Amino acid sequence: MPDKKKQRKKKENKPIIFTAYNYKLMGLGVIFVLTGFTIMRLENEVYGFISLYIAPVIILAGYIVVIFAILKKDHKTGNSTVKPSN
Repeated sequence: MPDKKKQRKKKENKPIIFTAYNYKLMGLGVIFVLTGFTIMRLENEVYGFISLYIAPVIILAGYIVVIFAILKKDHKTGNSTVKPSN
């Protein structure tokens, strides 16, 4: 019986997908998106310069940063999910 309890407590070592750098980039991207929408709302004009040109560029940059943060893989960690075939 004691052997079964030890087997349950043993956890698998799963590789971490995102690092702190990824989370920081995602946070920066979300801040860009929220800033862009806030700027667009603060101007409160449909045909204003900021609403038409500046805010959409900031929002797009935010989405690009978030996508980059999701796709960025840190090669320094050495956690390889691909197992060599023998």
